Amino acid sequence: MNREIILQARDIRYSYGGEHMALDGVSMDIARGEKIAVIGSNGAGKSTFFLHLNGVLRPYSGEILCHGVRITKKTADTLPRHVSIVFQNADDQMIASTVWEEVAFGPVNLKLPREEVVGRVEEALAYMNLSAYKDRPPHYLSGGEKKRVSIADMIAMHPEIIIFDEPTASLDPLNAEILEQVLDRLSAEGKTILLSTHDVDLAYRWAERLVVFHDGRVIADADPLEVFQNRSVISQASLKRPMLLDICEGLAAKGFLSSEAYPRTVQALLDGCSPSAAVQ
Repeated sequence: MNREIILQARDIRYSYGGEHMALDGVSMDIARGEKIAVIGSNGAGKSTFFLHLNGVLRPYSGEILCHGVRITKKTADTLPRHVSIVFQNADDQMIASTVWEEVAFGPVNLKLPREEVVGRVEEALAYMNLSAYKDRPPHYLSGGEKKRVSIADMIAMHPEIIIFDEPTASLDPLNAEILEQVLDRLSAEGKTILLSTHDVDLAYRWAERLVVFHDGRVIADADPLEVFQNRSVISQASLKRPMLLDICEGLAAKGFLSSEAYPRTVQALLDGCSPSAAVQ
């Protein structure tokens, strides 16, 4: 099946002013509809890479291409039309006095007609179940509600690619579950999603592609199962393996589960266990 490539990074290098390279030759193709989890320890280069994809940062060398067109200093402001970022700290994105104005900020800056701005805002608020909050000051909302507002900000921009930078950080289990449902819904609607996370269990069950950053480089880019079974990569990047993978490998070793295709959710594991093997 042909992949429609939306965004390309080619040999991106970047430093924050010192000798150490925050990005040291990163290349990646991002296709329409992909579900990509990006993992790595703090300082590995994930957030810096995301800021290049959105045009906030410009590489020292290398290039970003969007739909095959090279992004230059003059055209960098076109990237936010295609790529939106939901930052880890929702407060970093809150600039308006009401939720409605907050969600309208992006479409207004795109210089869209007022009717379209209103339509996009109402659509995004309804999508995130925030219509009743439209007149509230966003800074007085709970952490989970702020996160929903920040996602509504991005939905109103109608981007092709949405980047979530540590979206479950500081969320309680209920709001983390709600967020995962939103990710699934956006993906089902054809959005391309990049998700950075320290939650390896989330990355394992949700992603179709796993990219591992270490010291400014990509050291693995493959199916999540393949990556998490590569103990060399896991050790180099100082990562943990998903708990479910360890359980599945233990069950397979005892003959309770086929090793041909490990399930990635608890329900899939329960469905895949062999009753005949358990009764011996």
